[in-house]
Amino acid sequence: MNKKSTGENNYKQLSTYRPMKNNINPALQELKQFIGNWEMEISNASFLPDANAIIKVGASFEWFEEGEFLILRQGTKNKETPWAIWFIGHDKDAQHYTVLYIDDQQSSRVYEMSFENRIWKMWRNGPQFLQRFTGEISQDKNIISGYWEKSVDGKNWEHDFHLTYKKAL
Repeated sequence: MNKKSTGENNYKQLSTYRPMKNNINPALQELKQFIGNWEMEISNASFLPDANAIIKVGASFEWFEEGEFLILRQGTKNKETPWAIWFIGHDKDAQHYTVLYIDDQQSSRVYEMSFENRIWKMWRNGPQFLQRFTGEISQDKNIISGYWEKSVDGKNWEHDFHLTYKKAL
């Protein structure tokens, strides 16, 4: 007797918890300070009808599998707030990280990323829409303050929004 698969069993198999073996990808070691739950605040956003509006959502940085990649989750898919997922990896022969992004508007993008001396940068040089982010991690590693900018030509940049992460203690 053949049973038709609903995919439910496959999902359960894929999501089986396996404890980490401390095998974090060496190229991602410097990002371990991001791990944990954060409160994310978007302010001064050019895309919101009210420039004074503030959006607050939860965010978390977590290892994928046993540290092969880092995932940043912002917001929650089943809530009425914006959400996004960032998948961060590193080619050992590349200078920068590679970041895959998807959000609640089904915008998917590829970014490059760097992290050095508490300065976190991400950027994309798309053919018609360029973006860049610069953030700084506080000395105590509990706050990340940054901003996004956008450009259509790569020469003239304008403010997009401020972004602040506060580590949940």
